[in-house]
Amino acid sequence: MTSEAKKIPKQAMVLAAGLGLRMRPITDKTPKPMVKVANRTLLDHALDRLVAAGVTKAVVNIHHLADQIADHLKFRRDIEIVISDETDLLLETGGGVKKALPDLDSDPFYVVNSDVLWLNSNTDALQRLADLWDDDKMDALLLLHSTVEAYGYRGRGDFLVDPLGKLARRPEREISPYVFTGVEIVHPRAMKDTPDGPFSLNVVFDRAIEQERLYGIVHDGEWFDIGTPDGLNQAEAFMNQKFSGRRRR
Repeated sequence: MTSEAKKIPKQAMVLAAGLGLRMRPITDKTPKPMVKVANRTLLDHALDRLVAAGVTKAVVNIHHLADQIADHLKFRRDIEIVISDETDLLLETGGGVKKALPDLDSDPFYVVNSDVLWLNSNTDALQRLADLWDDDKMDALLLLHSTVEAYGYRGRGDFLVDPLGKLARRPEREISPYVFTGVEIVHPRAMKDTPDGPFSLNVVFDRAIEQERLYGIVHDGEWFDIGTPDGLNQAEAFMNQKFSGRRRR
């Protein structure tokens, strides 16, 4: 990989437009990105980690209870925020990223779901993604986590990983070792010739798999799926224990 091919993303897309249906009744009045863990919103946790990794600009899409999110983001001063308004039509993950492309430059960028929370181990997870990124062979690089060790996650996993880091889909009716964390680097070219309107990022991932350009790296810290009240409770309990232990020391 040449030095010209290696770039550390300075921009990001934060997916914050979801309806949060599995989090009801909490999300009847509070958009899921505004739900708090350890007295901080999920959206701010995501932005905090992006800022720590050197990101200077984030596009945030909004739809459900959009005004609450937009008003909250006005108080961020450590990162440039661009709102991508989807109040008229929810575009799903892929459509949301595609709509945001004019607000991003031509370099690879982070994409982060706002309903997850991750804690770094010895090395910042976003930095690990950036260090591994290879523009010559990747269209997307996903942060994965052990399926059985994920807090709040009850699914069968998403991907298999070969020794070189290339990904393949979980075979139907089987359990795979790794779940996608909702954190990744994507190159804008990956969105070329994608559908207009709403579509899932899975369309992009599946095409990248066919072209052998979808890669992954396994997260070495904790990861929390906060899509349900149970997932929220698990994350809150873990964080309370973690920070109360620090206070006692």
